[in-house]
Amino acid sequence: MDFSQINPWILALSSITVVITIWMGFRSAKTSKSASDFFVAGRSVSVGWNASAISGEYLSAASFMGIAGMVMSAGYDALWYPVCYACGYLFLLLFIAGPLRRFGAYTIPDFAEGRFDSPLFRRIAVCFVLFIGFFYTMPQMKGAGVTLSYILPGLPYWVGVVVVGAVITLNVALGGMKGITLVQAVQYWIKMFAISLPIFVLLSVYGGYGKNLSLNDAAAPPAIERSVDAGEHARKPLPEKAPKDEQWLEPFGPLTTKAAKAAGLSQEESRPLSLIYTYSLIIALVCGTAGLPHILVRFYTNPDGVAAKKTTMWVMILIGIFYVFPPVFGVLGRNFMPELYNATGSKGPDKVVLELPTLLGKGNILGSVLSGITCAGAFAAFMSTFSGLLVSMTSAVAHDIYGRMLKPDSTPAQRMRMFKIAAIVVGGLAMLLGTQVELLDINFMVGQAFAIAAASYFPLLFMSAWWRGMTMRGAATGMLGGGILALACVTLTSVSDIIAKNGQAAALKAGTTWSPNALSIFWQENPLLRILAEQPAIWTVPTAILLMIIVSKATRSQVPSDARMKMLVLHAPEALGLKQEYIQEQQGHGH
Repeated sequence: MDFSQINPWILALSSITVVITIWMGFRSAKTSKSASDFFVAGRSVSVGWNASAISGEYLSAASFMGIAGMVMSAGYDALWYPVCYACGYLFLLLFIAGPLRRFGAYTIPDFAEGRFDSPLFRRIAVCFVLFIGFFYTMPQMKGAGVTLSYILPGLPYWVGVVVVGAVITLNVALGGMKGITLVQAVQYWIKMFAISLPIFVLLSVYGGYGKNLSLNDAAAPPAIERSVDAGEHARKPLPEKAPKDEQWLEPFGPLTTKAAKAAGLSQEESRPLSLIYTYSLIIALVCGTAGLPHILVRFYTNPDGVAAKKTTMWVMILIGIFYVFPPVFGVLGRNFMPELYNATGSKGPDKVVLELPTLLGKGNILGSVLSGITCAGAFAAFMSTFSGLLVSMTSAVAHDIYGRMLKPDSTPAQRMRMFKIAAIVVGGLAMLLGTQVELLDINFMVGQAFAIAAASYFPLLFMSAWWRGMTMRGAATGMLGGGILALACVTLTSVSDIIAKNGQAAALKAGTTWSPNALSIFWQENPLLRILAEQPAIWTVPTAILLMIIVSKATRSQVPSDARMKMLVLHAPEALGLKQEYIQEQQGHGH
Protein backbone atom coordinates (compact mmCIF):
# COMPACT_ATOMS: atom_id res chain seq x y z
CA MET A 1 0.00 0.00 0.00
CA ASP A 2 1.37 3.44 -0.98
CA PHE A 3 1.12 5.73 2.07
CA SER A 4 2.23 8.79 0.07
CA GLN A 5 -1.05 8.55 -1.92
CA ILE A 6 -3.25 8.88 1.17
CA ASN A 7 -5.03 12.23 1.46
CA PRO A 8 -4.90 13.28 5.15
CA TRP A 9 -8.21 15.24 4.94
CA ILE A 10 -10.11 12.26 3.51
CA LEU A 11 -8.60 9.90 6.09
CA ALA A 12 -9.28 12.28 9.00
CA LEU A 13 -12.94 13.08 8.17
CA SER A 14 -13.77 9.41 7.49
CA SER A 15 -12.08 8.34 10.73
CA ILE A 16 -14.05 10.95 12.72
CA THR A 17 -17.34 9.51 11.35
CA VAL A 18 -16.31 5.98 12.34
CA VAL A 19 -15.13 7.04 15.82
CA ILE A 20 -18.34 9.04 16.50
CA THR A 21 -20.41 6.03 15.35
CA ILE A 22 -18.58 3.65 17.70
CA TRP A 23 -18.71 6.15 20.57
CA MET A 24 -22.47 6.70 20.17
CA GLY A 25 -22.95 2.91 20.00
CA PHE A 26 -21.05 2.39 23.28
CA ARG A 27 -22.89 5.27 24.95
CA SER A 28 -26.32 4.00 23.90
CA ALA A 29 -25.35 0.45 24.89
CA LYS A 30 -25.22 1.58 28.53
CA THR A 31 -28.89 2.63 28.35
CA SER A 32 -30.02 -0.59 26.57
CA LYS A 33 -31.08 -2.66 29.54
CA SER A 34 -34.24 -4.62 28.66
CA ALA A 35 -35.13 -6.94 25.79
CA SER A 36 -37.63 -4.27 24.65
CA ASP A 37 -34.74 -1.76 24.36
CA PHE A 38 -32.76 -4.21 22.25
CA PHE A 39 -35.60 -5.15 19.90
CA VAL A 40 -37.78 -1.99 19.62
CA ALA A 41 -35.91 0.75 21.56
CA GLY A 42 -38.51 0.65 24.36
CA ARG A 43 -41.24 1.87 21.91
CA SER A 44 -40.38 5.43 22.96
CA VAL A 45 -38.86 7.05 19.87
CA SER A 46 -40.37 10.43 18.91
CA VAL A 47 -41.59 11.19 15.36
CA GLY A 48 -38.69 13.53 14.51
CA TRP A 49 -35.98 11.17 15.75
CA ASN A 50 -37.61 8.15 14.17
CA ALA A 51 -38.10 9.84 10.78
CA SER A 52 -34.41 10.82 10.78
CA ALA A 53 -33.40 7.30 11.88
CA ILE A 54 -35.54 5.56 9.22
CA SER A 55 -34.19 7.93 6.56
CA GLY A 56 -30.66 7.32 7.81
CA GLU A 57 -31.22 3.58 7.65
CA TYR A 58 -32.94 3.67 4.24
CA LEU A 59 -30.39 5.91 2.48
CA SER A 60 -27.88 3.16 1.98
CA ALA A 61 -24.74 2.85 -0.14
CA ALA A 62 -27.17 2.44 -3.08
CA SER A 63 -28.66 5.87 -2.46
CA PHE A 64 -25.43 7.65 -1.63
CA MET A 65 -23.07 6.08 -4.17
CA GLY A 66 -25.11 3.69 -6.34
CA ILE A 67 -27.66 6.11 -7.85
CA ALA A 68 -24.95 8.55 -8.96
CA GLY A 69 -22.92 5.65 -10.42
CA MET A 70 -25.95 4.25 -12.19
CA VAL A 71 -27.07 7.61 -13.64
CA MET A 72 -23.53 8.04 -14.93
CA SER A 73 -23.36 4.56 -16.49
CA ALA A 74 -27.00 4.10 -17.57
CA GLY A 75 -28.32 7.65 -17.95
CA TYR A 76 -31.89 8.71 -17.40
CA ASP A 77 -33.04 5.12 -17.28
CA ALA A 78 -31.68 4.95 -13.73
CA LEU A 79 -33.89 7.76 -12.41
CA TRP A 80 -36.65 5.22 -11.73
CA TYR A 81 -34.61 4.13 -8.72
CA PRO A 82 -34.70 7.36 -6.64
CA VAL A 83 -38.28 8.16 -7.73
CA CYS A 84 -39.59 4.73 -6.70
CA TYR A 85 -37.48 4.53 -3.52
CA ALA A 86 -39.31 7.67 -2.31
CA CYS A 87 -42.68 6.65 -3.78
CA GLY A 88 -42.65 3.35 -1.86
CA TYR A 89 -43.23 5.31 1.33
CA LEU A 90 -46.53 6.60 -0.05
CA PHE A 91 -47.65 2.96 -0.26
CA LEU A 92 -46.42 2.40 3.28
CA LEU A 93 -48.22 5.51 4.51
CA LEU A 94 -51.54 4.63 2.86
CA PHE A 95 -51.75 0.92 3.53
CA ILE A 96 -49.31 -0.51 6.04
CA ALA A 97 -47.64 1.81 8.63
CA GLY A 98 -50.70 2.54 10.83
CA PRO A 99 -52.22 -0.98 10.95
CA LEU A 100 -48.84 -2.61 11.54
CA ARG A 101 -48.02 -0.42 14.54
CA ARG A 102 -51.53 -0.73 15.99
CA PHE A 103 -51.14 -4.51 15.97
CA GLY A 104 -48.20 -4.06 18.34
CA ALA A 105 -45.78 -6.85 17.38
CA TYR A 106 -41.97 -6.82 17.52
CA THR A 107 -41.13 -8.24 14.09
CA ILE A 108 -42.90 -9.27 10.88
CA PRO A 109 -42.83 -12.94 11.95
CA ASP A 110 -44.59 -11.79 15.15
CA PHE A 111 -47.26 -10.15 13.01
CA ALA A 112 -47.54 -13.30 10.89
CA GLU A 113 -48.05 -15.53 13.93
CA GLY A 114 -50.38 -13.10 15.70
CA ARG A 115 -52.64 -12.43 12.72
CA PHE A 116 -53.18 -16.15 12.03
CA ASP A 117 -52.55 -17.70 15.49
CA SER A 118 -49.96 -19.98 13.93
CA PRO A 119 -46.48 -20.63 15.37
CA LEU A 120 -45.71 -22.60 12.19
CA PHE A 121 -46.24 -19.48 10.07
CA ARG A 122 -43.64 -17.62 12.15
CA ARG A 123 -41.03 -20.21 11.07
CA ILE A 124 -41.89 -19.68 7.42
CA ALA A 125 -41.90 -15.87 7.75
CA VAL A 126 -38.52 -15.78 9.52
CA CYS A 127 -36.69 -17.23 6.49
CA PHE A 128 -37.41 -14.16 4.37
CA VAL A 129 -36.03 -11.72 6.97
CA LEU A 130 -32.71 -13.50 6.44
CA PHE A 131 -32.99 -13.88 2.63
CA ILE A 132 -33.83 -10.19 2.07
CA GLY A 133 -31.31 -9.11 4.69
CA PHE A 134 -28.37 -10.95 3.14
CA PHE A 135 -29.21 -9.72 -0.38
CA TYR A 136 -29.37 -6.19 1.01
CA THR A 137 -26.10 -6.40 3.00
CA MET A 138 -24.05 -7.36 -0.09
CA PRO A 139 -24.28 -3.90 -1.74
CA GLN A 140 -23.52 -2.21 1.61
CA MET A 141 -20.39 -4.34 1.89
CA LYS A 142 -19.42 -3.39 -1.66
CA GLY A 143 -19.82 0.29 -0.70
CA ALA A 144 -17.49 -0.31 2.23
CA GLY A 145 -14.88 -2.03 0.05
CA VAL A 146 -15.01 0.71 -2.62
CA THR A 147 -14.73 3.56 -0.10
CA LEU A 148 -11.86 2.11 1.93
CA SER A 149 -9.84 1.19 -1.16
CA TYR A 150 -10.38 4.81 -2.34
CA ILE A 151 -9.26 6.32 1.00
CA LEU A 152 -6.27 3.96 1.29
CA PRO A 153 -5.02 3.46 -2.31
CA GLY A 154 -3.68 -0.03 -2.90
CA LEU A 155 -5.73 -1.61 -0.11
CA PRO A 156 -7.42 -4.81 -1.38
CA TYR A 157 -11.19 -4.56 -1.78
CA TRP A 158 -11.90 -7.43 0.66
CA VAL A 159 -10.00 -5.73 3.52
CA GLY A 160 -12.43 -2.78 3.39
CA VAL A 161 -15.38 -5.16 3.57
CA VAL A 162 -13.98 -6.97 6.63
CA VAL A 163 -12.88 -3.84 8.55
CA VAL A 164 -16.18 -1.96 8.18
CA GLY A 165 -18.22 -5.14 8.73
CA ALA A 166 -16.40 -5.83 11.99
CA VAL A 167 -16.94 -2.28 13.34
CA ILE A 168 -20.69 -2.36 12.66
CA THR A 169 -21.11 -5.88 14.01
CA LEU A 170 -19.50 -4.76 17.26
CA ASN A 171 -21.81 -1.72 17.46
CA VAL A 172 -24.97 -3.80 16.99
CA ALA A 173 -23.88 -6.54 19.39
CA LEU A 174 -23.39 -3.89 22.08
CA GLY A 175 -26.52 -1.76 21.80
CA GLY A 176 -29.27 -3.43 19.74
CA MET A 177 -32.06 -1.23 18.37
CA LYS A 178 -31.78 1.49 21.01
CA GLY A 179 -28.05 1.67 20.40
CA ILE A 180 -28.41 2.31 16.67
CA THR A 181 -31.46 4.64 16.66
CA LEU A 182 -29.46 7.70 17.71
CA VAL A 183 -26.57 6.70 15.43
CA GLN A 184 -28.87 6.41 12.38
CA ALA A 185 -30.69 9.67 13.09
CA VAL A 186 -27.40 11.58 13.29
CA GLN A 187 -26.08 9.78 10.19
CA TYR A 188 -29.02 10.99 8.07
CA TRP A 189 -27.96 14.58 8.67
CA ILE A 190 -24.29 13.72 8.02
CA LYS A 191 -25.31 12.18 4.67
CA MET A 192 -27.53 15.12 3.75
CA PHE A 193 -24.68 17.55 4.41
CA ALA A 194 -22.10 15.32 2.67
CA ILE A 195 -24.08 14.96 -0.57
CA SER A 196 -25.39 18.52 -0.89
CA LEU A 197 -22.39 20.70 -0.02
CA PRO A 198 -20.04 19.29 -2.74
CA ILE A 199 -22.83 19.71 -5.35
CA PHE A 200 -23.34 23.39 -4.52
CA VAL A 201 -19.58 24.02 -4.74
CA LEU A 202 -19.12 22.02 -7.97
CA LEU A 203 -22.10 23.64 -9.71
CA SER A 204 -20.80 27.09 -8.80
CA VAL A 205 -17.49 26.19 -10.51
CA TYR A 206 -18.72 24.06 -13.43
CA GLY A 207 -21.99 25.80 -14.28
CA GLY A 208 -25.59 24.83 -13.47
CA TYR A 209 -27.26 21.43 -13.83
CA GLY A 210 -29.18 22.40 -17.00
CA LYS A 211 -26.01 23.65 -18.67
CA ASN A 212 -24.16 20.43 -17.81
CA LEU A 213 -27.02 18.31 -19.08
CA SER A 214 -27.15 20.21 -22.39
CA LEU A 215 -23.55 19.15 -23.08
CA ASN A 216 -24.89 15.61 -23.60
CA ASP A 217 -27.56 16.66 -26.07
CA ALA A 218 -26.19 15.83 -29.50
CA ALA A 219 -29.33 17.37 -31.04
CA ALA A 220 -28.57 20.77 -29.49
CA PRO A 221 -27.80 23.58 -32.00
CA PRO A 222 -24.04 23.87 -32.70
CA ALA A 223 -23.87 27.24 -30.94
CA ILE A 224 -24.86 25.58 -27.64
CA GLU A 225 -23.68 22.08 -28.35
CA ARG A 226 -20.00 22.11 -27.55
CA SER A 227 -18.78 25.70 -27.63
CA VAL A 228 -20.80 26.82 -24.62
CA ASP A 229 -19.26 24.53 -22.11
CA ALA A 230 -20.01 24.37 -18.39
CA GLY A 231 -18.39 27.49 -16.98
CA GLU A 232 -14.87 27.57 -18.43
CA HIS A 233 -14.64 23.78 -18.56
CA ALA A 234 -15.20 21.72 -21.71
CA ARG A 235 -16.64 18.25 -21.46
CA LYS A 236 -13.98 15.58 -21.71
CA PRO A 237 -14.22 13.14 -24.64
CA LEU A 238 -16.12 9.96 -23.83
CA PRO A 239 -14.36 6.57 -24.09
CA GLU A 240 -15.62 3.67 -26.25
CA LYS A 241 -17.33 1.95 -23.30
CA ALA A 242 -19.51 4.99 -22.44
CA PRO A 243 -23.09 5.00 -23.76
CA LYS A 244 -23.71 7.41 -26.64
CA ASP A 245 -25.40 10.74 -25.85
CA GLU A 246 -28.74 10.03 -27.51
CA GLN A 247 -28.93 6.65 -25.76
CA TRP A 248 -27.88 8.09 -22.39
CA LEU A 249 -30.69 10.69 -22.50
CA GLU A 250 -33.32 8.13 -23.63
CA PRO A 251 -35.98 6.99 -21.13
CA PHE A 252 -35.21 3.47 -22.41
CA GLY A 253 -31.46 3.59 -22.12
CA PRO A 254 -28.60 1.15 -21.49
CA LEU A 255 -30.20 -0.33 -18.35
CA THR A 256 -33.53 -1.49 -19.77
CA THR A 257 -32.27 -2.31 -23.29
CA LYS A 258 -29.34 -4.44 -22.08
CA ALA A 259 -31.00 -7.82 -22.69
CA ALA A 260 -32.45 -6.78 -26.07
CA LYS A 261 -29.08 -5.42 -27.20
CA ALA A 262 -27.32 -8.67 -26.25
CA ALA A 263 -29.87 -10.47 -28.44
CA GLY A 264 -29.11 -8.10 -31.37
CA LEU A 265 -32.63 -6.64 -31.56
CA SER A 266 -33.33 -3.29 -33.25
CA GLN A 267 -34.44 -0.24 -31.27
CA GLU A 268 -38.08 -0.74 -32.31
CA GLU A 269 -38.06 -4.44 -31.39
CA SER A 270 -36.53 -3.73 -27.99
CA ARG A 271 -39.14 -1.13 -26.92
CA PRO A 272 -41.78 -3.58 -25.59
CA LEU A 273 -39.04 -5.43 -23.66
CA SER A 274 -37.75 -2.15 -22.18
CA LEU A 275 -41.28 -1.30 -21.09
CA ILE A 276 -41.65 -4.66 -19.31
CA TYR A 277 -38.28 -4.12 -17.57
CA THR A 278 -39.32 -0.60 -16.46
CA TYR A 279 -42.74 -1.66 -15.13
CA SER A 280 -41.21 -4.60 -13.29
CA LEU A 281 -38.56 -2.36 -11.72
CA ILE A 282 -41.23 0.12 -10.57
CA ILE A 283 -43.29 -2.68 -8.96
CA ALA A 284 -40.19 -4.12 -7.26
CA LEU A 285 -39.06 -0.80 -5.79
CA VAL A 286 -42.46 0.57 -4.72
CA CYS A 287 -43.83 -2.68 -3.26
CA GLY A 288 -40.40 -3.74 -2.01
CA THR A 289 -40.09 -0.59 0.13
CA ALA A 290 -43.36 -1.58 1.79
CA GLY A 291 -41.96 -5.05 2.54
CA LEU A 292 -38.45 -4.40 3.90
CA PRO A 293 -38.17 -6.00 7.35
CA HIS A 294 -35.45 -3.66 8.65
CA ILE A 295 -37.59 -0.61 7.78
CA LEU A 296 -40.92 -2.05 8.98
CA VAL A 297 -39.52 -3.04 12.37
CA ARG A 298 -38.78 0.68 12.92
CA PHE A 299 -42.51 1.45 13.07
CA TYR A 300 -42.73 -0.63 16.23
CA THR A 301 -40.42 1.88 17.91
CA ASN A 302 -43.14 4.58 17.59
CA PRO A 303 -45.46 5.04 20.58
CA ASP A 304 -48.63 4.51 18.47
CA GLY A 305 -50.16 4.21 14.98
CA VAL A 306 -50.71 7.98 14.54
CA ALA A 307 -47.02 8.58 15.28
CA ALA A 308 -46.13 5.81 12.79
CA LYS A 309 -48.11 7.58 10.03
CA LYS A 310 -46.58 10.99 10.83
CA THR A 311 -43.14 9.39 10.81
CA THR A 312 -43.79 7.92 7.34
CA MET A 313 -44.81 11.30 5.97
CA TRP A 314 -41.65 12.93 7.30
CA VAL A 315 -39.51 10.13 5.90
CA MET A 316 -40.98 10.81 2.42
CA ILE A 317 -40.01 14.47 2.74
CA LEU A 318 -36.51 13.80 4.10
CA ILE A 319 -35.52 11.19 1.52
CA GLY A 320 -37.24 13.11 -1.30
CA ILE A 321 -34.96 16.10 -0.63
CA PHE A 322 -31.90 13.83 -0.45
CA TYR A 323 -32.63 12.19 -3.83
CA VAL A 324 -32.37 15.53 -5.65
CA PHE A 325 -28.57 15.38 -5.34
CA PRO A 326 -27.14 11.96 -6.44
CA PRO A 327 -28.29 12.27 -10.12
CA VAL A 328 -26.39 15.60 -10.37
CA PHE A 329 -23.20 13.73 -9.42
CA GLY A 330 -23.95 11.27 -12.25
CA VAL A 331 -24.26 14.05 -14.86
CA LEU A 332 -21.10 15.85 -13.71
CA GLY A 333 -19.21 12.55 -13.58
CA ARG A 334 -20.12 11.79 -17.20
CA ASN A 335 -18.90 15.20 -18.35
CA PHE A 336 -15.72 15.54 -16.31
CA MET A 337 -14.64 12.04 -15.17
CA PRO A 338 -15.35 9.82 -18.19
CA GLU A 339 -12.25 7.74 -17.39
CA LEU A 340 -14.37 5.92 -14.76
CA TYR A 341 -16.27 4.22 -17.62
CA ASN A 342 -13.17 2.19 -18.47
CA ALA A 343 -12.68 0.88 -14.93
CA THR A 344 -14.51 -2.10 -13.45
CA GLY A 345 -15.57 -3.28 -10.00
CA SER A 346 -14.61 -1.00 -7.13
CA LYS A 347 -12.78 1.42 -9.48
CA GLY A 348 -15.77 2.12 -11.78
CA PRO A 349 -18.67 4.64 -11.81
CA ASP A 350 -19.83 3.51 -8.34
CA LYS A 351 -17.12 5.73 -6.84
CA VAL A 352 -18.04 8.91 -8.79
CA VAL A 353 -19.44 10.57 -5.61
CA LEU A 354 -16.10 10.06 -3.85
CA GLU A 355 -13.94 11.13 -6.81
CA LEU A 356 -15.81 14.15 -8.18
CA PRO A 357 -14.73 16.74 -5.55
CA THR A 358 -11.07 16.10 -6.50
CA LEU A 359 -11.83 17.90 -9.81
CA LEU A 360 -11.14 21.09 -7.88
CA GLY A 361 -7.48 20.03 -7.89
CA LYS A 362 -5.54 17.28 -6.13
CA GLY A 363 -3.53 19.78 -4.09
CA ASN A 364 -6.54 22.03 -3.57
CA ILE A 365 -7.50 22.02 0.10
CA LEU A 366 -11.20 22.67 -0.74
CA GLY A 367 -11.24 19.62 -3.07
CA SER A 368 -9.60 17.48 -0.39
CA VAL A 369 -12.03 18.62 2.32
CA LEU A 370 -15.07 18.06 0.07
CA SER A 371 -13.77 14.62 -0.90
CA GLY A 372 -13.28 13.87 2.80
CA ILE A 373 -16.87 14.97 3.49
CA THR A 374 -18.27 12.67 0.75
CA CYS A 375 -16.21 9.74 2.11
CA ALA A 376 -17.56 10.46 5.60
CA GLY A 377 -21.08 10.49 4.09
CA ALA A 378 -20.43 7.16 2.34
CA PHE A 379 -19.35 5.65 5.67
CA ALA A 380 -22.50 6.99 7.31
CA ALA A 381 -24.53 5.47 4.43
CA PHE A 382 -23.40 1.88 4.55
CA MET A 383 -22.82 1.85 8.31
CA SER A 384 -26.36 2.98 9.18
CA THR A 385 -28.05 0.63 6.69
CA PHE A 386 -25.90 -2.35 7.61
CA SER A 387 -26.64 -1.63 11.31
CA GLY A 388 -30.38 -1.73 10.63
CA LEU A 389 -30.16 -4.89 8.55
CA LEU A 390 -28.03 -6.57 11.18
CA VAL A 391 -30.51 -5.66 13.93
CA SER A 392 -33.46 -7.04 11.94
CA MET A 393 -31.64 -10.27 11.01
CA THR A 394 -30.22 -10.72 14.51
CA SER A 395 -33.65 -10.07 16.05
CA ALA A 396 -35.07 -12.76 13.76
CA VAL A 397 -32.47 -15.25 15.01
CA ALA A 398 -32.55 -14.26 18.72
CA HIS A 399 -36.24 -13.42 19.14
CA ASP A 400 -38.01 -15.58 16.55
CA ILE A 401 -35.82 -18.65 16.03
CA TYR A 402 -34.20 -18.95 19.48
CA GLY A 403 -36.78 -17.25 21.74
CA ARG A 404 -39.93 -18.60 20.06
CA MET A 405 -38.97 -21.91 18.49
CA LEU A 406 -35.87 -23.46 20.03
CA LYS A 407 -36.24 -22.24 23.62
CA PRO A 408 -39.68 -20.70 24.29
CA ASP A 409 -39.02 -20.61 28.07
CA SER A 410 -35.80 -18.56 27.70
CA THR A 411 -35.40 -15.52 29.95
CA PRO A 412 -34.92 -12.00 28.52
CA ALA A 413 -31.26 -12.17 29.64
CA GLN A 414 -30.71 -15.38 27.64
CA ARG A 415 -32.33 -13.82 24.56
CA MET A 416 -30.10 -10.78 24.87
CA ARG A 417 -27.02 -13.01 25.07
CA MET A 418 -28.26 -14.87 22.02
CA PHE A 419 -28.76 -11.49 20.28
CA LYS A 420 -25.05 -10.73 20.76
CA ILE A 421 -23.89 -14.13 19.53
CA ALA A 422 -26.25 -13.99 16.53
CA ALA A 423 -24.99 -10.49 15.62
CA ILE A 424 -21.43 -11.81 15.33
CA VAL A 425 -22.44 -14.89 13.26
CA VAL A 426 -24.73 -12.94 10.89
CA GLY A 427 -22.16 -10.12 10.56
CA GLY A 428 -19.45 -12.65 9.65
CA LEU A 429 -21.64 -14.26 6.97
CA ALA A 430 -22.51 -10.83 5.52
CA MET A 431 -18.80 -9.97 5.24
CA LEU A 432 -18.10 -13.26 3.47
CA LEU A 433 -20.86 -12.61 0.89
CA GLY A 434 -19.72 -8.99 0.47
CA THR A 435 -16.27 -10.08 -0.68
CA GLN A 436 -17.84 -11.92 -3.64
CA VAL A 437 -19.78 -9.08 -5.31
CA GLU A 438 -17.13 -6.53 -6.31
CA LEU A 439 -18.10 -6.71 -10.00
CA LEU A 440 -21.86 -6.06 -9.54
CA ASP A 441 -23.44 -2.57 -9.42
CA ILE A 442 -24.43 -1.45 -5.92
CA ASN A 443 -27.81 -0.12 -7.02
CA PHE A 444 -28.62 -3.20 -9.11
CA MET A 445 -28.06 -5.51 -6.11
CA VAL A 446 -30.35 -3.40 -3.90
CA GLY A 447 -33.05 -3.57 -6.60
CA GLN A 448 -32.87 -7.37 -6.39
CA ALA A 449 -33.34 -7.36 -2.60
CA PHE A 450 -36.42 -5.15 -3.18
CA ALA A 451 -37.78 -7.65 -5.74
CA ILE A 452 -37.64 -10.45 -3.12
CA ALA A 453 -39.33 -8.23 -0.48
CA ALA A 454 -42.01 -7.17 -2.98
CA ALA A 455 -42.92 -10.78 -3.80
CA SER A 456 -42.92 -12.10 -0.22
CA TYR A 457 -43.59 -9.61 2.60
CA PHE A 458 -45.52 -6.96 0.70
CA PRO A 459 -48.38 -9.32 -0.33
CA LEU A 460 -48.41 -10.82 3.18
CA LEU A 461 -48.73 -7.45 4.94
CA PHE A 462 -51.04 -5.82 2.43
CA MET A 463 -53.48 -8.72 2.15
CA SER A 464 -53.41 -9.62 5.88
CA ALA A 465 -54.12 -6.02 6.88
CA TRP A 466 -56.95 -5.44 4.39
CA TRP A 467 -58.65 -8.78 3.63
CA ARG A 468 -60.60 -10.50 6.39
CA GLY A 469 -60.99 -13.75 4.43
CA MET A 470 -57.28 -14.60 4.40
CA THR A 471 -56.28 -17.94 5.92
CA MET A 472 -52.89 -19.01 7.24
CA ARG A 473 -52.49 -21.51 4.38
CA GLY A 474 -53.35 -18.86 1.81
CA ALA A 475 -50.90 -16.37 3.31
CA ALA A 476 -48.09 -18.91 3.62
CA THR A 477 -48.57 -20.35 0.11
CA GLY A 478 -48.60 -16.90 -1.48
CA MET A 479 -45.61 -15.61 0.47
CA LEU A 480 -43.55 -18.76 -0.14
CA GLY A 481 -44.58 -19.06 -3.79
CA GLY A 482 -43.84 -15.47 -4.74
CA GLY A 483 -40.79 -15.13 -2.51
CA ILE A 484 -39.06 -18.34 -3.58
CA LEU A 485 -39.68 -17.68 -7.29
CA ALA A 486 -38.20 -14.16 -6.94
CA LEU A 487 -35.28 -15.45 -4.86
CA ALA A 488 -34.48 -18.20 -7.39
CA CYS A 489 -34.59 -15.83 -10.40
CA VAL A 490 -32.52 -13.15 -8.73
CA THR A 491 -29.89 -15.64 -7.52
CA LEU A 492 -29.65 -17.25 -10.97
CA THR A 493 -29.09 -13.94 -12.81
CA SER A 494 -26.63 -12.61 -10.18
CA VAL A 495 -24.51 -15.77 -10.20
CA SER A 496 -24.49 -15.93 -14.02
CA ASP A 497 -23.48 -12.22 -14.15
CA ILE A 498 -20.61 -12.74 -11.68
CA ILE A 499 -19.34 -15.80 -13.65
CA ALA A 500 -19.56 -13.88 -16.96
CA LYS A 501 -17.85 -10.75 -15.59
CA ASN A 502 -15.07 -12.78 -13.97
CA GLY A 503 -14.58 -14.63 -17.27
CA GLN A 504 -14.43 -11.35 -19.24
CA ALA A 505 -11.97 -9.82 -16.77
CA ALA A 506 -9.72 -12.92 -16.91
CA ALA A 507 -9.81 -12.96 -20.74
CA LEU A 508 -8.90 -9.26 -20.85
CA LYS A 509 -5.96 -9.85 -18.53
CA ALA A 510 -4.71 -12.79 -20.58
CA GLY A 511 -5.28 -10.90 -23.86
CA THR A 512 -7.59 -13.63 -25.21
CA THR A 513 -11.21 -13.47 -26.39
CA TRP A 514 -13.92 -14.44 -23.94
CA SER A 515 -16.25 -17.22 -25.01
CA PRO A 516 -19.66 -17.08 -23.29
CA ASN A 517 -20.87 -20.08 -21.29
CA ALA A 518 -24.12 -21.95 -21.95
CA LEU A 519 -26.18 -19.80 -19.57
CA SER A 520 -24.91 -16.53 -21.11
CA ILE A 521 -25.79 -17.87 -24.58
CA PHE A 522 -29.27 -18.86 -23.32
CA TRP A 523 -29.87 -15.31 -21.98
CA GLN A 524 -28.70 -13.82 -25.28
CA GLU A 525 -31.15 -15.95 -27.24
CA ASN A 526 -34.07 -15.31 -24.85
CA PRO A 527 -34.07 -11.61 -23.89
CA LEU A 528 -37.62 -11.70 -22.51
CA LEU A 529 -36.78 -14.56 -20.12
CA ARG A 530 -33.63 -12.69 -19.07
CA ILE A 531 -35.69 -9.60 -18.18
CA LEU A 532 -38.34 -11.62 -16.32
CA ALA A 533 -35.60 -13.35 -14.30
CA GLU A 534 -33.54 -10.21 -13.62
CA GLN A 535 -36.62 -8.14 -12.67
CA PRO A 536 -39.16 -10.76 -11.54
CA ALA A 537 -41.58 -8.47 -9.64
CA ILE A 538 -43.96 -7.97 -12.60
CA TRP A 539 -45.04 -11.61 -12.42
CA THR A 540 -44.03 -12.81 -8.92
CA VAL A 541 -46.06 -10.14 -7.02
CA PRO A 542 -49.36 -10.95 -8.85
CA THR A 543 -48.56 -14.67 -8.49
CA ALA A 544 -48.18 -14.29 -4.70
CA ILE A 545 -51.46 -12.33 -4.36
CA LEU A 546 -53.34 -14.74 -6.65
CA LEU A 547 -52.09 -17.77 -4.68
CA MET A 548 -53.22 -16.11 -1.45
CA ILE A 549 -56.72 -15.52 -2.82
CA ILE A 550 -57.14 -18.98 -4.42
CA VAL A 551 -55.82 -20.97 -1.44
CA SER A 552 -57.71 -18.81 1.11
CA LYS A 553 -60.96 -19.35 -0.82
CA ALA A 554 -60.29 -23.10 -0.93
CA THR A 555 -59.60 -23.19 2.85
CA ARG A 556 -62.42 -20.79 3.77
CA SER A 557 -63.31 -22.80 6.86
CA GLN A 558 -59.89 -22.02 8.39
CA VAL A 559 -60.30 -18.23 8.58
CA PRO A 560 -59.28 -17.36 12.20
CA SER A 561 -62.41 -17.15 14.39
CA ASP A 562 -61.36 -13.74 15.75
CA ALA A 563 -60.54 -12.29 12.30
CA ARG A 564 -63.14 -9.51 12.72
CA MET A 565 -61.66 -8.46 16.05
CA LYS A 566 -58.17 -8.44 14.57
CA MET A 567 -59.33 -6.26 11.68
CA LEU A 568 -60.76 -3.83 14.25
CA VAL A 569 -57.43 -3.75 16.11
CA LEU A 570 -55.62 -3.10 12.80
CA HIS A 571 -57.88 -0.27 11.64
CA ALA A 572 -59.89 1.27 14.51
CA PRO A 573 -58.65 4.55 16.04
CA GLU A 574 -56.47 3.91 19.07
CA ALA A 575 -58.67 6.16 21.19
CA LEU A 576 -61.15 3.25 21.33
CA GLY A 577 -58.59 1.30 23.37
CA LEU A 578 -58.73 -1.89 21.28
CA LYS A 579 -55.00 -2.06 20.73
CA GLN A 580 -53.19 -4.74 22.67
CA GLU A 581 -49.45 -5.25 22.80
CA TYR A 582 -49.36 -8.57 21.03
CA ILE A 583 -46.27 -9.85 22.83
CA GLN A 584 -47.74 -9.35 26.32
CA GLU A 585 -51.02 -10.88 25.20
CA GLN A 586 -49.13 -13.94 23.96
CA GLN A 587 -47.26 -14.31 27.23
CA GLY A 588 -50.54 -13.98 29.10
CA HIS A 589 -51.88 -16.93 27.11
CA GLY A 590 -48.87 -18.98 28.10
CA HIS A 591 -47.54 -19.50 24.58
